[in-house]
Amino acid sequence: MSLRVHELSFSYGDRVVFDRFDFAADPGHRVGLVGENGAGKSTLLKLLAGLERPHGGTVHTGPDVGFLHQELPYPAGTPVSAVVEDALADIRRATRRLERLTEAVADDPSEATLAEYGAALEWAQAHDLWDADRRAAIVLDGLGLGGIERPVGELSGGQRSRLGLAALLIRQPATLLLDEPTNHLDDPAMEFLERHLTGLSGTVVLASHDRVFLDAVCTAIVDLDPALGGPVRYGGAYRDYLAHKRIERARWEQRYAGEQAELKRLAESVTVTARAVAHDRPPRDNAKMLYDFKTGRVQKQISRRVRNAQQRLDELAANQVRKPPPPLRFAGALTAPPGEDELILSARGIRGPGRLELAELDVTASARLLVTGGNGAGKSTLLSVLAGGLAPHAVRRRAGLRTGMLAQDVTLPDPAKTPRRLYAEAAGPDSPELTDLGLIAPWDLDRPAGVLSVGQRRRLALAILIARPPDLLLLDEPTNHISLTLAEELFDALGSAPGAVVLASHDRWLRREWDGATLRLHQGRTV
Repeated sequence: MSLRVHELSFSYGDRVVFDRFDFAADPGHRVGLVGENGAGKSTLLKLLAGLERPHGGTVHTGPDVGFLHQELPYPAGTPVSAVVEDALADIRRATRRLERLTEAVADDPSEATLAEYGAALEWAQAHDLWDADRRAAIVLDGLGLGGIERPVGELSGGQRSRLGLAALLIRQPATLLLDEPTNHLDDPAMEFLERHLTGLSGTVVLASHDRVFLDAVCTAIVDLDPALGGPVRYGGAYRDYLAHKRIERARWEQRYAGEQAELKRLAESVTVTARAVAHDRPPRDNAKMLYDFKTGRVQKQISRRVRNAQQRLDELAANQVRKPPPPLRFAGALTAPPGEDELILSARGIRGPGRLELAELDVTASARLLVTGGNGAGKSTLLSVLAGGLAPHAVRRRAGLRTGMLAQDVTLPDPAKTPRRLYAEAAGPDSPELTDLGLIAPWDLDRPAGVLSVGQRRRLALAILIARPPDLLLLDEPTNHISLTLAEELFDALGSAPGAVVLASHDRWLRREWDGATLRLHQGRTV
């Protein structure tokens, strides 16, 4: 059954999330939802799942819908095998029903019995009924849960999250709704999930910040950011979506430039051009024609031209496209002259018990270094060492070196101050406006920074680093808590950062697209 949303309206208080929004997804299609935080991705999934009620419009999803809950709805003492068996409950019932109908058709091959049998057989085929137990084993292994037989309460948070996802995949509903399904998954588990979802015949709607996942799974992308004309659907995978967005951005910039030029021309026409009638034609000798030229006819022409120009000016001014927000960029320019890339930091014999062991690392003034590795490999520890917070004896720095770090747990200089004030105090004369960066929502600009969420504080800290870039910029998981659009802009901006950049990231898309040097840490040693 196809999924259909017609003229959907929904609000949180005074904030409108959807206003007469139309959306559709057919079986065999996998639609990814993208957009700024707060654009409505999770809200739309909850509306589709029936967990929220629309304030207007209609939602049709069919009876067989599965939604990925953040917490498992089972008591702490429930064993993993019981969760799996509960996921198979519909399959078990359908198996027994199909067996009864098979016998009924043999005894009474009436039209009604055959129709009931046909519907049951169709459901069984759509849910791979005869392969369900093997599917359960494959899913558990693929998500790193194979062989685990403990109560739910004894599982880690990541294991519980993966078990909830596994139960949903084992059940295999006709419509699958997934909100950030790659959370708590390592690379092999994410690759398994990608393969599994692309093999489904039903409808999948998902929201994810993992761009590699979106690119591998999705057949369409719905961008919920308002931009020029509200939410827009794009055919193809994430990479196709990026290509469409680049074209749209170019058209937006061209349209804006064209409209501004036309506004300027019309304004000049109203004040100057419309009053210059017959510039190059001398008046005729005939006295009456001269009279007409200088009085009545001329005044009518002037009045008509001014009136028409003013009308076009008013219409265009009222309906002009808004100025495209400038892309994320670092203030300042590269400080290292070509061919004179001096050494700004040297580290020797870095050791962190059980976490990090690095013999040497040299960083030059224009270095671009990506640090990768699994959880616990020491990526954050290494950045803290380079920032001077750990093992200062192991690091030698150039005199006067300014270092700035975006940590995962941000500490602001004065939490009582607003983001607007903190940014203004840090920004230099060439810095972009805070409102232009797209990092802080307008309603958060004048709130005390201390009441912001972890993600909002990180975005503010990133804005300050962009406004006044240090000589050595250290970024720990910089794409966390920002939209995919901002993540793309930040990645592009790193190439023009005026100093050295060392970043640590799990972001698979960033790692895939990175063309600079890479340092891989693995279980306490360098690879």
